[in-house]
Formats: sequence, structure tokens, C-alpha cells
Amino acid sequence: MATHLITGAGSGIGAALADRLAERGDDLWLLARDAGRAAQLRERFPGAQTLAGDLADPARLSWAFSHQSTPARLDSLIHVAGVVELGAVAETPVATWQQQLAVNAIAPAELTRLLIHALRISRGQVVFVNSGAGLRVSPEWGSYAASKFAVRAIADALREEERANGIRVTTVYPGRTATPMQEKVHQQEGADYDASRWIDPASVATTILAALDLPRDAELTEVTVRPGV
Repeated sequence: MATHLITGAGSGIGAALADRLAERGDDLWLLARDAGRAAQLRERFPGAQTLAGDLADPARLSWAFSHQSTPARLDSLIHVAGVVELGAVAETPVATWQQQLAVNAIAPAELTRLLIHALRISRGQVVFVNSGAGLRVSPEWGSYAASKFAVRAIADALREEERANGIRVTTVYPGRTATPMQEKVHQQEGADYDASRWIDPASVATTILAALDLPRDAELTEVTVRPGV
């Protein structure tokens, strides 16, 4: 039985992945923004344990964890949570840059730092659910893409740094996926939202499971997932 910690398990890809892991009997730790949200996650995923910590304030994660029990060992740490705000570089205020960099890049780096010992014990795996915007940038996507390019750099550095400790690092780059975030993106783009046009979150979860279940003689370092035809 493996132990996993997931961020963003409340909806979309994170929820689909938590469902799959729970179905097969694995132990779940789910990160929540606050105690109220943690209670909601425990109700949705009976048997799961929760940690409360606000990814929008990564400097306080260490303090928050010092007041809670954390897993002694982890087979995987899976970064799914994220935020998005579209806008031209010339019109994007500092606060928008800071929020996306904090939640999407700095918080995953800090969360990994805080849990690295538990991952080293089990020779575990870190999975970063990035975005197609972490590979290429379109107009109006500058601040979000900057945060996702940063995640790519964090993952690539971590992979080389922790190789000697047996930790595998995988980055998944999903294209547009039918999640609440994608619905928000469509609203910001002024476009009609049709979930059937985009990747089902369960399909991305299947990709993540493939990386987690890969035998130890191999490592899936990067995988790109695009909407099918």
C-alpha cells in the first residue's frame, strides 16, 4: 500500500487522481487551504488524512506544518493545485504575477522541501502537473506561463539533485482539460465553454498513474497530453 500527498484534490485532475488512488486502497494525504476545506476533503474521501496550508502564502507553510502531523514516509508527492489569470504583460499588475508565482511555483518548491525527507525514506516520486503553457507562450498568457516555466525549472533541477537519493521526478504537461480552471479561462477569453472538447481529468489521472506505477528500472521524466480527436 503506497502513501501519496496530493494538492488540488478538491476538483478536476486532483479529484480524479484521488478517486483512483483511493479505489485501489492507497493511503491519501490531501492538502487543503484551511481547516474548513480539510473537513470537506475528508468527507469526500473517507479515510484520507489532511494537512492545512495556504499555497498562496508559501512562507507560512513551514509554520503551518509545525502545528500538524505530517507523513513519516511518502511514495509520491503530486502537485496539481494551481491558479490562472490571463492578461497582457503591459496590463498585468504586480499582485497578479506574485499570486501565480506563489501558488504555481514557489509553493510546490517549498512543499517539496518540507516533505523531502519523507520522500527520501521511501525512494519516492514527485509529480508536477504543469501545463502546455509551461512549454510555449501565447498572447495574454505571460504571467501564468512564467509561473509554469518556473515549475519546469524546479522539476528539472530537483530530478538531478535527488537522483542519488532514488527519487523520481515527473512533469506532466496537459493540454486544455475539462476542469473548473478551464471554465474560468474560457470566461476570461470571452469564449463559450464546451467540456466535451477537452481532455477528461480522468485521462490525465491515468497518465499520472502510469508514471507512478512504472517499474523502478525506468523513469518517466516528461509527458505531454493533448486533447484527442
